[in-house]
Amino acid sequence: MIYTVVFIILIGFIVYAFVLMKPKPVKQIPNHWHNVLLENVLFYKRLTVANQKIFRNRIALFLAEINIDGVNTTIDDLDKILIASSAIIPVFGFNQWSYNNLSGIIVYPDSFNKDLQFSDMDKDRKILGMVGTGRYEKQMILSKKAIRLAFNNKTDKHNTPVHEFVHLLDKMDGETDGVPEYFLGKEFIQPWLELMHTEMESINNDTSDIRKYGGTSQAEFFAVASEYFFERPKLFKQKHPELYKMLSLCFQQPKQS
Repeated sequence: MIYTVVFIILIGFIVYAFVLMKPKPVKQIPNHWHNVLLENVLFYKRLTVANQKIFRNRIALFLAEINIDGVNTTIDDLDKILIASSAIIPVFGFNQWSYNNLSGIIVYPDSFNKDLQFSDMDKDRKILGMVGTGRYEKQMILSKKAIRLAFNNKTDKHNTPVHEFVHLLDKMDGETDGVPEYFLGKEFIQPWLELMHTEMESINNDTSDIRKYGGTSQAEFFAVASEYFFERPKLFKQKHPELYKMLSLCFQQPKQS
């Protein structure tokens, strides 16, 4: 009798744990997402039809897991789609990816300063995005203006939200240091460091087309080069073939249509 009761309790606990740990259900994906993505996200447009469907599913999953809140600005459907796209683009080559080091995203209307203030009177508000530290370690802050600009301008090499999500990936091995050991593997670290330092020197000597911010630190080089890699892949491959190979390996990019 005792064993029967224990068995029933054990079964009940397993069922309860299964229900509790079950992932959040993803709502039905709106039909209009496809056209919104085709119009705004070049990365999505370049994917095969099958991969486009996977991309939409992963956007829905991301939005089910991560809270997005606006401060003094309204967050509409397009903002959510663009933010989620920025999150999925650098990890699309990885199956079942989840940003365990991110709990929420705060969107400001425009740029802000190091104290997270965004008054129009503040001349020092130059930050367009950042990943939190300390008690805000699992938070990301983005400028709504920068989010829209990242996808409106389809000929530049910049994408602020992708830049910030790459910082999160960089941090997966414990340090935001521009060395993506978690993704590359130890055997590729030295070649990556050599390529990175050579290109950073070129940036600082004004002989590279990678923007100057990439020359300020290893972490910023990785994020800036990744922006270029995702925004203008053909040009990046032409101008920086070795870096292109290394980042293709790092991000495990799928075939495009």
